[in-house]
Amino acid sequence: MDILSVIGLILAACALLIGAVLKGAGLASLLSSAAFMIVVVGTVAAICIQTPLAVMKDAGRILPWVFRPPANRRGELIKRMVDWSNTARKQGLLGLEPIIERESDPFVRKGLQLVVDGSEPEVIRSILEVEIGVREQSDLRAAKVFEGMGVYAPTLGIIGAVLGLMAVLQNLADPSKLGQGIAAAFTATIYGIGLANLFFLPVASKLKVAIARQTESREMVIEGMISIAQGENPRSIESKLQGYLH
Repeated sequence: MDILSVIGLILAACALLIGAVLKGAGLASLLSSAAFMIVVVGTVAAICIQTPLAVMKDAGRILPWVFRPPANRRGELIKRMVDWSNTARKQGLLGLEPIIERESDPFVRKGLQLVVDGSEPEVIRSILEVEIGVREQSDLRAAKVFEGMGVYAPTLGIIGAVLGLMAVLQNLADPSKLGQGIAAAFTATIYGIGLANLFFLPVASKLKVAIARQTESREMVIEGMISIAQGENPRSIESKLQGYLH
């Protein structure tokens, strides 16, 4: 669990709710079904038009990473690769074959299979780097869905404010409705700017960090697999891969 994400969301809610009370606007001023329809539903509509279905599914898949990012057990993985190196030196590369069946990570399993098959180091690097690049681009496109929502929400908030002011102008003959109408008009702006800066854009940035960490971990796997294939000393492999822990 990423505790900072949880704390951030709680603080964001507190900032808006308590801020509204301290400013004298009250919590009721933040409740508006019209603002919700224009900003929230409108933002979802805009991003649906912009985004292919496959990318939208990927966005839903990686959204939980904000609170539960992919496990980053690089130290444990280094230890395992050093053990695999020892096995390869003692039993040959075919000694790694039973390990492939027990490996749960598809990327690591693919790397091990390439090593066992006796692939050249450059071939191993080329194949695995293609997979890294494709996966990274796919995940980044998914993260940009939330970045796009952060762009659309403030604009739709302004549209909501303008529509609210138009309604106010239609009631100029009744001064008693002007104050309440103007306040309601700006609620949509709060929705748009608040959602963009307190949720959508921070979520996109957090996901990009998680994606970058995954990429680094996979790059570490490539270096480890190539070192095993080249028969390097296990201690040298460990020293090399320790750099990925910093």
